[in-house]
Amino acid sequence: MPDLLAIAERIAGAARPGEEVEAYVSWHRDTDVRAYDGEVESLSSAESAGIGVRVVVGGRQGFAYVGNLDERLAREVLDEARDNAGFATPDEHVGLARPDGVGAKPLELWDDGLSAFPTEAKVELALDLERRVRAGDPRIRQVVSADYGDAMGESAIVTSTGISASSRRTTCYLAADVVAGEGDDTQTGDGYTIGRGPEGLDVESAARDAIERATRLLGAKKPASARLDVVLDRRVTATLLAILAGTLSGEEVAKGRSLFTGRAGEEVAVAGVTLVDDPTNELAFGASTHDAEGLACRGNSLVEGGRLVGFLYDTYSARLAGTSSTASAVRGGFKSTPGVGARALSLVPGELDQAEIVALVGNGLLVQGISGVHSGVNAVSGDFSVGAQGLMIRDGALAEPVREVTIASTIQRMLQHVIAVGSDVEWLPSVAAGVSLAIADLAMSGT
Repeated sequence: MPDLLAIAERIAGAARPGEEVEAYVSWHRDTDVRAYDGEVESLSSAESAGIGVRVVVGGRQGFAYVGNLDERLAREVLDEARDNAGFATPDEHVGLARPDGVGAKPLELWDDGLSAFPTEAKVELALDLERRVRAGDPRIRQVVSADYGDAMGESAIVTSTGISASSRRTTCYLAADVVAGEGDDTQTGDGYTIGRGPEGLDVESAARDAIERATRLLGAKKPASARLDVVLDRRVTATLLAILAGTLSGEEVAKGRSLFTGRAGEEVAVAGVTLVDDPTNELAFGASTHDAEGLACRGNSLVEGGRLVGFLYDTYSARLAGTSSTASAVRGGFKSTPGVGARALSLVPGELDQAEIVALVGNGLLVQGISGVHSGVNAVSGDFSVGAQGLMIRDGALAEPVREVTIASTIQRMLQHVIAVGSDVEWLPSVAAGVSLAIADLAMSGT
C-alpha cells in the first residue's frame, strides 16, 4: 500500500504564500458475513481510499476530495479546493490546526492477527454464533441475523501549518438479532461481542446475551403509570451519554444550541457524577492517537464531582469561543471536513454492580431498551421522553417484564437525581461507554 503520510506531505507542501493547506489521506477495508438458517446469506468485502484537501486563504475555506490515491488526481483536487475557497463566505474563525506541544500517547489499536484471519474462519464464526443461539434456549424461534464484521483502516494528516500525524486501527465483532416466543407472545433481543482482533471475540457471550435479552421480556405487559426510580442498562446509559456528547460540543454551546450554554462552573449533577472524554483509553473503540485535525488526543474532563468544568473543541469552535482546541475534532472520512465531537465518553464508575444497584433501588424499573430518542429528546431544552421496555424492580429484585411504556423527565433533572453509577463499565461500538445508572423520580406512562 502507498505511504499515506508521504502523499499528504507532498500535497500540503504545495501550499502557496498566504494560504493554508491540509491533506487528509485514508485507506479502509472491511468484511461482513451474515449467516441465516445454517447457510451464508451474504458475504462482502470492500476497500476504499481517498484524499481530502482543505485550503484556507483570506478567511475563506475550500474543500475537495477524490476517492483515489493517484497523486495526479490529488493535484487536481488541490486546485479544486483553491477554487472553492474563492466562493466561500469569509469567516474570521476559519483556520487549520497548529502544533500545541502536546505529545501523542502510544496506543495499541492495531491487531496483525485480523489481516491474517482467513475468510473461511470469519464465515465459521458467524455460523457458530447462529448455532449457539438456536441451541441455547427452546424458546428461540428465529435467528433474524448472525453477523461477523471487521474493519481495518489507516489515515494520515499533514498541514502547511506544521501538523504531521498518522494512525491506524482494527476492530471486529459478532452480533446476533433473535426472536423468542411463548404461545402468541414474541420478543426480540440482540447480543454482540467486539474486539481489536478475532482473539478478543467471545462467541458464547454474544449468544447468551441475545438469548437473555429476548427471553426475559416474554410475557411483558403494559404497567400502570407511576413515578418511580429507574436503573438504566449499560447500553441505555451509553445512548444517554451520546446525547450528552452533543450538548457538550463547544460549537453548540457557543451558538446557544445546548442546554449547558452559560452554565460553565455550575453544579449540573450530583457530586457522584464525573464525566470524561478520553480517546487515549485503549479500551475505547473510538480511541485514537490523534484527532481529525492531527492534534494529539488527550483526556478532557467535562463534569467533575457534579460541576461542569469544560466543553469539547476543535480548532474552529475553539476560535469561536476564544479558547484552545481540546483535540476533539472528528470526521467521517476523506469526503468530509472536521467537526467537533466525543470519541470515548465515560462516567467514572462507582462500586456497585447492576444487581447491587437493583437491590439498592428496591422498587422501580430496569430499563433494558429505549426508542424514539431522535424525536423524544431535545438537546436545547433538555426535555427527555422516550419509549422503553424492561423489567420491574420489586423488593430489590427483578420482577415481571414490561413494554409499551414511556419514561420522561429532563436531562437536567436526571443528572441531579442520579442515585448510583455502576462499576460494570462496558466499552461499546459507540462514542460512549455503557455503565448501569440509577436515577430517581422519573415519570412512567403506562395504562
